Order: sequence, then structure tokens, then C-alpha cells
Amino acid sequence: MFEGQPKGLYALALANTGERFGYYTMLAVFVLFLQANFGFSAGTAGLIYSVFLGFVYFLPLFGGMLADKFGFGKMVTIGISIMFLGYLLLAIPLGAGTAAITAMVCALALICTGTGLFKGNLQVMVGNLYDDPRYTNKRDSGFQIFYMAINVGAMFAPTAAIEMMKWAQNSLGMSEADSYHLAFAVACVSLIISIAIYYVLRSTFKHADRNKVSAASNSAVEELSPAQTKERIICLCLVFAVVIFFWMAFHQNGSTLTYFARDYTATTSTGIASMAFDVVNLVFGIVIIYGLFGLFQSKTGKGKGISVAVIAAAIIGLVYKYNGLPDVTNVSAPIFQHFNACFVVALTPVSIALFGMLSQKGKEPSAPLKIGLGMLVAAVAYILLTVGSIGFPVPEFDAAGQPMHMADASPNLLISTYLILTFAELLLSPIGISFVSKVAPPKYAGMMMGGWFVSTAIGNFLVSIPALMWGASLVVVWGTLVGICLLAALFIFVILKRLEKVAK
Repeated sequence: MFEGQPKGLYALALANTGERFGYYTMLAVFVLFLQANFGFSAGTAGLIYSVFLGFVYFLPLFGGMLADKFGFGKMVTIGISIMFLGYLLLAIPLGAGTAAITAMVCALALICTGTGLFKGNLQVMVGNLYDDPRYTNKRDSGFQIFYMAINVGAMFAPTAAIEMMKWAQNSLGMSEADSYHLAFAVACVSLIISIAIYYVLRSTFKHADRNKVSAASNSAVEELSPAQTKERIICLCLVFAVVIFFWMAFHQNGSTLTYFARDYTATTSTGIASMAFDVVNLVFGIVIIYGLFGLFQSKTGKGKGISVAVIAAAIIGLVYKYNGLPDVTNVSAPIFQHFNACFVVALTPVSIALFGMLSQKGKEPSAPLKIGLGMLVAAVAYILLTVGSIGFPVPEFDAAGQPMHMADASPNLLISTYLILTFAELLLSPIGISFVSKVAPPKYAGMMMGGWFVSTAIGNFLVSIPALMWGASLVVVWGTLVGICLLAALFIFVILKRLEKVAK
């Protein structure tokens, strides 16, 4: 799956991996920090979380507009510098008073602004790499690889946050509330690594740091008529409308799904099942999957031998880790967030191989159809969680307003939910970004990629709705998300032919 891709893809993907590692380290514990440090209710913490996520994904619209005028690379550099200042401010323990709340708000504003300049514009440069006719048919798989790299960073983030907090409490004697700040400091380090990668490897993608309009003037790119431009923009906006509801459902991972992990899921695990809560074991599993692909795809005896050796080493590693398992493994609520990222990394080659096989047979679904299927799969995830939550009591809170542990559901319920949501994400997110980069009118490339993030932002604002419902029946909370996903899927199927027409 890595063959035939432009070199610049890997440089941009690695730069984004570092930034996403820091972002998801912070996000893994953010709502828990808001409750532990400031005493906020689940609804208030969820609202702050969703507003923050909303601005993180809304501001790329303006970042894209600025990049269309001043250059994508320049905005990426400015953005990552602003983000660094935000994470640095968030890493300073200031207590729980007015000054601390003000500092937190300022930090979040800086992170949102910096991300708005960085995130979308980096992805536009990835799309620009595939304007070269040599790579045109690799666009979808290229964005899947890029998306996988993002999740490599996210995969280790929850463990980094938890271990940093443990070290702060056990070695430095910090309180739980203060230990969160060291987890946020990890993001500062990751951004330094990210910008270093960006500049060291910049020669591989420097040609993609340009406006498509200026590039088109020196190429054979056909000029779009006003009618064609209008139709493309309308179709993209229709897709954006559907994407809103996917992200509303998907980004419950840092909100109600984390609450469910804390309040309704067993806090301990034993035996082989507990291996899933150590990211190293998951990495070994991922190595085995990639090794198997290498074994069956390699055309030389040497290549097959290397694949067998890699698989054997990973199996030995798993056996060693299993033999060293403690009698009981503590399960912390944030750790569940590493499953989605691990599943993305593990399943990306499976997805690329599957759609590659279908493409060879002329049966690969169109990008809009994949988006619709993604919404259906997301609905299935919440149907599973709805069924699994039947009979659970409504959330309750103690006299201090803190949440109480209500049940000990099997961790497999949440793990399975994350697995199904990952299938939905792989159908919708990287394919959707690829669709935008392909269909967007050249002179609006940055703005249209920003539009993708605006739809994500609106979805993230809506993330707060289930959080505000926390206290009602879980069946009602999850059932609401099921209904939203099904309605969004129905909408995309109704407009499918129109979308497929502009994608040709």
C-alpha cells in the first residue's frame, strides 16, 4: 500500500503525527481535568469540551482563506507556534480560581487559533501532491495513509497522559488535579518534534506549498465555468451537512463514552483480556497484521523471510507480556481512547487492500457512497451500545456533585463500540478529505478544506447535547445518536447520484 506514493506524503504525515500526539494527549484527560480541578459538572465539562472542539475545527475555514492568499506553508509554521504557546499556558498549574479559569480559556483560544492555521493547510498540501498525473490514482490511498499516521500519534496519547500523571503523583507528590498539567506539557514537546520534522524534510513537499490557481495557470488544468464551480460548492456543502452528524456521534469518545467508561465499566481486568489495556501489546498486534501483509505481498524470498521474522518477534513479545501479567490490571477511563487510534492503524492496510481489490474488479464504491455507508456503520455502533446499556440505572451523583460508579459492564462493550466506530471513520473521514481535495474548485481549495472542518466544528458543538442529557436513561442518550446517524445516511443516499456526478 506504500508503493507509488509521493515522498512528500510521509514527511507531511510525520509532521502531523507529532502534532496530533500532543493534541490527543491533552484531549484524553481534558473533561476529567475540568471536573477534578474546577469541580465542573459532567454537563458543564462536556459543554466546554464541545465548544473547544468546535472552534478547533471551525477556525480552519479562516486559516484556509489566509493560506489561499499568503501561502499554506507560512500558515502551518505560524499555526504550530501559536499552538505551542497555548499548550505551554495549559501546562502551568494555577489552581482552581478565577485566574486559573482565565488562563485555561486563553490557552484553549491559542490552541484553537493555531490549529486553525495548521491543520487544514497541511492537508491541502497533501492533496496538492496528487495533482501530479503520476499520483492521481493514489489520492484515496494516500489520504488513508496520512490518516493512519495521525492515529499513530493518537494511539500512544492516552497512555502518555496516564503514565505522566502517575509519575507526577508518585514521584513528585503532586495532587491528581495538578498532575493533569504535566500531561498537557507533553504536547509542548510533541510540537517541537513536529516542526523539526516539517523543516528537515521540507524539500520533499516544497513543490506542494503553492496555490492551485497559480499552478493551474502553467498547466493543462481545465478552467471551470461559473456553473461548474457553483455545482461543486453546492455538492461539497451537502456532504458537509452529513459530516456534521458523523462527528457529533464520533467525538463522544472524549465526552459521554469517557463518562460511560468511568461510571459504568469495570475498573479492573484479568487474564488475556487485560492485555488490551497496554498499548505495547496492541502495537505487537499491529506489527503482526503488517507482517502478514508483507508476507503475502512480497515478491522475493528475502522479503517473505523478513516478514516471517517480524511476525515471530511480535508473537514472542506478546507471549512475554502475557507471562508478565499482574493478577489484576487497573483500567482507567481515558485508556479506552487508545482503541480507536490503534484500530485505525491496524485496519488501514485492510481497508486499502479491500478497496484496491474491488477497484481492480470495477466494483469499488464511490467516495459519496462510502460516506453514506460510514453513517450506517456509526449507527450500528450505537445500536450495540444501546442494547448493552439496557437495564443500567441512570447516572447519579454524590453530595458533592461528583459522579458515582453505577455498574461494572464488560470493557468489551466499549471496545467493540470503538471498533465499529473505527470502521465508520475509515469509510468517511479520509475518503471525505480526499473527496474535498478532488472536487474543490481550484481557487477555493483552502476555503473548501476549511469548510470540511467547519462541518466538523458544528458537529463538535453538537457533541455537548448527549453530555447535557447525561443523567437521563442511557438508552435515550445512545438511541438519540442512532437516530441521527440513520437520518444522515438516508440524506446522503437521496443525493448520491448528484454527488457522484461531480466526482467523475
